[in-house]
Amino acid sequence: MEQTLKQAPDPASIIKAELFKSLLKKEADFVVKHSCIITLCKKDKLFSIGQKAERFYMLLEGAVRVFKPRDDGGYDELAQYAAGDTIGDFDFARKAEYDANAEAAEDSVLVMFPAAGFTMEDFTAKEPRVVSRILLNSIVMMTDRIKSTQNLLVENLSWVKELHRRAYEDPGTGLWKQTFLTDEINRILEEPMALIMLKPDHFKVLVDSRGHEAGDNAMVKIARILKFITRKTGRGWAMRFKSNETGLLINKCPIPLAEKLAGELGPAIEAIKPVPARGEIPAFSFSVTIVWSVWPEDGPVWENLFQETYAMLLETWKNGGGGKTIRFTGDKAIRFTGDKAIRFTGDKTGTAGGNP
Repeated sequence: MEQTLKQAPDPASIIKAELFKSLLKKEADFVVKHSCIITLCKKDKLFSIGQKAERFYMLLEGAVRVFKPRDDGGYDELAQYAAGDTIGDFDFARKAEYDANAEAAEDSVLVMFPAAGFTMEDFTAKEPRVVSRILLNSIVMMTDRIKSTQNLLVENLSWVKELHRRAYEDPGTGLWKQTFLTDEINRILEEPMALIMLKPDHFKVLVDSRGHEAGDNAMVKIARILKFITRKTGRGWAMRFKSNETGLLINKCPIPLAEKLAGELGPAIEAIKPVPARGEIPAFSFSVTIVWSVWPEDGPVWENLFQETYAMLLETWKNGGGGKTIRFTGDKAIRFTGDKAIRFTGDKTGTAGGNP
């Protein structure tokens, strides 16, 4: 592609594009930062047949023609774009290769997003909401070029769902990333909502003695157990919160069911086949520390309950873990040990009879 790059694009020229008009200010700033302006001389190519559609172009000045060559040496003129038009969005949305050539019909200036050196895959991992909003805007824009809006939406419905899934999926385990929880909690929160968090015990010993591949394999096995539980219950999300801290988020989950699921997790993970001994390195058996809570019963504000449950998980794990399962209940936690429940309040420990 014959083109000259200009630095520091004018933010106003980018944000006024229809593709970005619904973005919030913070999201728009992100787009501006990762865009650039290119200039084309007359006859310069913007893209060619067979190239992968990886970018959007907004024409600021000049004109761009799109055409397809014929077998007889001629060509078919497909479109002529003027200032204000968006070019290539339909092919990009379909993740297609261009089936036509585009060149400047006169000297032209365009906004290119993403800028050279960036990919939409980078943005999907970093800012999934921005990418989703941009691509959904592109679908709306496509409807202006297609007679049947209904057919377009049906045709792209699975693609939109796949985009949403990929944006929030942890590539190593297939679990939902915490960014999904951060972005979507207001939409998915349905009481009672169970939060079950777990952290493998002595995981550093496994990684230090067997390498990161052994740790990755262990995380995959834990993820399978979590995903099995969500499939069995028919709802909820198997999550990867941070590093090796994973768990479950189950909507419409009363306390007895949350207790049952939390109780199943520990034995299920302990049943994972131990990593065999290697020379003088002993075998490694799995156990986890589990802390769970239920919103709003254990805390009326979701954000606070999440942070406090997580803090309890780390505190318990640092103090030895050892396969403990604890329910966080506001200002206290309950560790289940047979027919007794040991309550924790700050640094103090006391025994309470029976179950909560």
